[in-house]
Amino acid sequence: MPDEILISPEKPALDWKRLLFMGIGIVLFLIIYYSSPWPDAVDPLGAHFPLDKAAKGALAVFMLAGTWWVFEVVPIGVTSIMIGVLQTLFLIRPAKVAFSNFMDPSVGFIFGSVVIGMVFTKTGLTKRMAYKMLSIVGEKTSMIYLGCFLVTAVLCHIMAHTAVAATVFPLLMSINALYGEGDKQTKFGKGLFIGMAYVAGAASIVTLLGAARGAVAVGFFNDIMGKDITFFQLTYYMMVPGWLMVFALWGFFMIFLKPEKKSIPGLKEKAKQLCREMGGMNKGEVIAIVIVASVVIALGLRSFIPALKVYHKTAIMLLATVIFFLSKILDQKDLEEIPWNIILLFGGAMSIGFCLWETGAAKWLAVNWLVMFQKSSGFVFVLSIAFFVMIMTNFIMNVAAIAISLPVALVIAPYLGVSGEVVLFSSLVTAGMPFLLLVGAAPNAIAYDSKQFTTGEFFMYGIPASILLMACVALCVAVIWPIMGMPISVPIP
Repeated sequence: MPDEILISPEKPALDWKRLLFMGIGIVLFLIIYYSSPWPDAVDPLGAHFPLDKAAKGALAVFMLAGTWWVFEVVPIGVTSIMIGVLQTLFLIRPAKVAFSNFMDPSVGFIFGSVVIGMVFTKTGLTKRMAYKMLSIVGEKTSMIYLGCFLVTAVLCHIMAHTAVAATVFPLLMSINALYGEGDKQTKFGKGLFIGMAYVAGAASIVTLLGAARGAVAVGFFNDIMGKDITFFQLTYYMMVPGWLMVFALWGFFMIFLKPEKKSIPGLKEKAKQLCREMGGMNKGEVIAIVIVASVVIALGLRSFIPALKVYHKTAIMLLATVIFFLSKILDQKDLEEIPWNIILLFGGAMSIGFCLWETGAAKWLAVNWLVMFQKSSGFVFVLSIAFFVMIMTNFIMNVAAIAISLPVALVIAPYLGVSGEVVLFSSLVTAGMPFLLLVGAAPNAIAYDSKQFTTGEFFMYGIPASILLMACVALCVAVIWPIMGMPISVPIP
């Protein structure tokens, strides 16, 4: 008998589910990429939009990435890397183009937003804000949901929703810690973070400051219809669907992710006590507030002062990042703790978005979709556009989703007696609310960093939330916007 008996370590069980969806993604890619040529898309004016080999390859990458992202067969950032690899190896786009999208200015903006969130956490500002808010909203978890959603929504009226998400995220982490379940995933945690992401999108449609998509869409409308939409006119029509969705989402999460605890006894007093113990603001908090406030003011002024538009928003955001390091609020250790999984996720999202756009695959999809509804009623046509934009904005930049669908829709609309205004505003409503995939918007990806939910859970809760969104659009088109004076129909030429 041997002196010592060693037991071999238990072999980990084979993850068949992971292998299955990994295989499905690869099979979808191969089937689409090597399939026979697909027929052209033809718009109502007879223009042809072919789907060449590169465009078909873009759709193949799009399907693989979508499958892998939803079922998280590898870390989401690794799926993003695969997007660049496939484009290059299958000659869909040159490597220099495919990989340069990973450092697109939009990705830099998200990087800067994430850094602001880190600064708020490190200096203690988020804890201070969380304690202040909890001492106001009280101990009921339903009111904590509402308080967090309202803070997010209000901030999204004056600054980009990406920056808002990065700012609010640490605050939500502090609140979730006070829930008393540690790092364990809870319904409260899921509702808090997914809700923040959804609400940030909903509130960002209300003003032109919430996101860039509004300005792009208004530009298309001006060029094609020969009419202008003012800053306040946009807010007038978007205020109702934006806030309707904010409160509807609060009700949604109170039903689908009702917190396990109705209240957290003693939380209000504890929050007050913790706030008192923090004392006055320290030097780091003051410097952080001054820098972030300067960034917000600079970004806001760009919308009103044309001369400032030459200064790109990403440069402004990244300048703040540099100042945080110059002032020693952040150091090298903080730089190494950047959530690169999230940054890579958005790099990949930008790469597949540009790939669909530049190869013509996105336009092929848009024309094929919209011509199916060219003989339907005006109401169905408007909802079909909104639905298409809602689906596309989950996969590609919402600006791109607007760019590929709005010009075609605005051309078709007059032939169905539909006004351009209702097409524009219904598209903008859904473009701001990608509820299905993390890549649809930066707040979605930032919320994922909480580790409170999986990509699959985000997708599943996104289905009923998207149905709710379409119901909101239908209500606005059929009832609310006509009452507010928006032209819905026009004489058929």
